[in-house]
Amino acid sequence: MKKETTEVVCVAEFWAKEGKTDALIAAMHPLMQPTHKEPGCIRYELNQRVDDPRWITYVEKWKDKKTFDEHCAMPYITHFFNDVQPGLVEKFEVKLYQELLP
Repeated sequence: MKKETTEVVCVAEFWAKEGKTDALIAAMHPLMQPTHKEPGCIRYELNQRVDDPRWITYVEKWKDKKTFDEHCAMPYITHFFNDVQPGLVEKFEVKLYQELLP
């Protein structure tokens, strides 16, 4: 029987503008420490794609959708999306998943 879960998995992929990869990583690293302290944060890691280093991706897991939504409203997250990201990122996609447990 399938177990129900309310945990939310987020994959947030950012494709850096040409020549902006290092600046993007430098802008994303400071988001990690305060996020790790948020209630409901289970995993929040930053990854770089092996085959295309311009893709920088957060892989996140949250206790539930409510804690994820609260994370998205944090001032450091809204500042990143509104003020920082537009100058460094050519395109991005934030996808939400629900983990499927056997």
